[in-house]
Amino acid sequence: MRTILFLMSMLLSIGGYAGQQYEVKGKVTDATSKLALSGVVVTNVQTNERKSTDRDGNYQIQVTTGKTTLEFSYLGYITQRVEVKRKGKVDIAMVQNNPTLDEVVVMSYGKVAKRNTANMMTASTALASQTQGLYIRGGYIPDQNQESYQKIKENKFINPMKEPLSTFAADVDAASYSNVRRFINAGNLPDKDAVRVEEMINYFQYQVAGPKNGEPVNIVTELTKAPWNDAHQLMRVTLKAKDIPTDKLKASNLVFLIDVSGSMMGPGRLPLVKSSLKMLVDQLRDIDRVAIVTYAGSAGVKLESTSGSQKMKIKTAIDELEAGGSTAGAAGIKRAYEIARQNLVKGGNNRIILASDGDFNVGESSDESMEELIGKESKSGVFLTVLGYGMGNLKDSKMEILADKGHGNYAYIDNISEARKAMVTEFGGTLFTVAKDVKIQVEFNPNYVQAYRLVGYENRLLEAEDFNNDQKMGGDMGVGHVVTALYEIVPVGVSSTMVGTVDPLKYQQNSAKNIAVKGNGELATVKFRYKEPDGDKSKLQQQVVQAKVTELNKVSEDLRFATAVAELGMLLRDSDFKQQANFDSLIARAKTAKGADDEGYRAEFIRMAENARDLSKTKM
Repeated sequence: MRTILFLMSMLLSIGGYAGQQYEVKGKVTDATSKLALSGVVVTNVQTNERKSTDRDGNYQIQVTTGKTTLEFSYLGYITQRVEVKRKGKVDIAMVQNNPTLDEVVVMSYGKVAKRNTANMMTASTALASQTQGLYIRGGYIPDQNQESYQKIKENKFINPMKEPLSTFAADVDAASYSNVRRFINAGNLPDKDAVRVEEMINYFQYQVAGPKNGEPVNIVTELTKAPWNDAHQLMRVTLKAKDIPTDKLKASNLVFLIDVSGSMMGPGRLPLVKSSLKMLVDQLRDIDRVAIVTYAGSAGVKLESTSGSQKMKIKTAIDELEAGGSTAGAAGIKRAYEIARQNLVKGGNNRIILASDGDFNVGESSDESMEELIGKESKSGVFLTVLGYGMGNLKDSKMEILADKGHGNYAYIDNISEARKAMVTEFGGTLFTVAKDVKIQVEFNPNYVQAYRLVGYENRLLEAEDFNNDQKMGGDMGVGHVVTALYEIVPVGVSSTMVGTVDPLKYQQNSAKNIAVKGNGELATVKFRYKEPDGDKSKLQQQVVQAKVTELNKVSEDLRFATAVAELGMLLRDSDFKQQANFDSLIARAKTAKGADDEGYRAEFIRMAENARDLSKTKM
């Protein structure tokens, strides 16, 4: 009897031990470049629990003592399985996938190029209309040359005697930064046209005082020396939108417009979309409503408009989404606007949230036709937020246009941390507009300014007369949003190779004679116009910038950090105006201007700049 009791106690002890939970941590890197991989899906094969690596490649997941297998999967890399035996730390180096023809079915203009189709995904037939790409076991890998970016022709230095006014639309998009980060984390330098310097600068939050006296926006300016050429000056123009507590925000009528086509298969695409939107659902209040529209070969309604109080119902509908088929994006957009109008909240926040890689290939798909479609639909009072996902076939140029024409913003989500930033940390700024059609116009005083150059914003430039024309669209600012622009200035009397010259004009007066000998101390006047979210007539604010230069080490941390971000952007673009820009200088400056950095975004930038420096050396 004692023997039986002893054996039973031993079995119970072993059973209890075998069922004990503990945590495994680790880091996932590229086996060749040694760079961290963010967004890698880590799966506990026994429990099917899934986690994703963060921006530094780190993960943590619960396992059970005994035999536990972890699977590591990432688009473009060989999936790995590792058996965990009471280990608390498991680091993984992933190898990029170079599949042989026996392992793939190539989809090129709808023709199957190899046998073994029985083992491939059932979606292959539906996706025969995809023009480029291939399938491996585990997912679809688009042709890596299928990404598209709008060509950027950099702003040049302008003589204020010929063009005293610089006019552009405010831009709060930040997609370029996270997209550039995705390139660098994968061990590659980004496409030049993927680098929009103003979006890199505006990825970060800056400590700026909010507006007073009921105004929606406040202006802040600073003037210092340009770090890449200390004979030049750098002028900061920053707009800060007002903050509104979450419980004071207007009721929302949201429509999730989700791309479930075949190109959204695999990690970093539809699974990440699901996680992102479920984070957003957690932020909703009972007064908010959500509908879900999906599109692949055709558009359909997955969930009718539902109260934010029914979070489980909304999340269940999101979890049930599967990818497959071609991409009828235009049909989906039309259907989403139709549902948004049906449930319109007068005076509320009516918005479509589009999640896609932008690879539209059925129906209206050209940039021009999509631009026209969104332009018409945006007049209904429904705003558009665009979330970009995926790599290899990302249609960045198209998604940027959709956001601009849809009175909204564009973010690129490359990992779960970026999803949290957009959906949780910056919830109000992403979804709630406080000022629309925001335009900025700067008039430079030729008594002090020999030439000026707007750093970035090439896709947002306006004609001078557009500033006062309320029919011309500007940018939109959400709750708490900050928009920063930098101007590089060549002061009067400074000899600079950046400033071109022309022969004296024969048939016109030399305008230099008309400049007063003494200036009035005003370097420039900054003006901006905006409309209320439901208004049609713009309001004007302005501020004078004095010609008083502050040394770079004495300006705000924000400006010093912003100059480091701008400098990295110019180096990644191999800008014609980078002058003496260099990685070591900007990295050192960013470190001294990191500040509190509670979310770690600035520290991440420093690591990214260091990785970019090393990649640049390797390329050279």
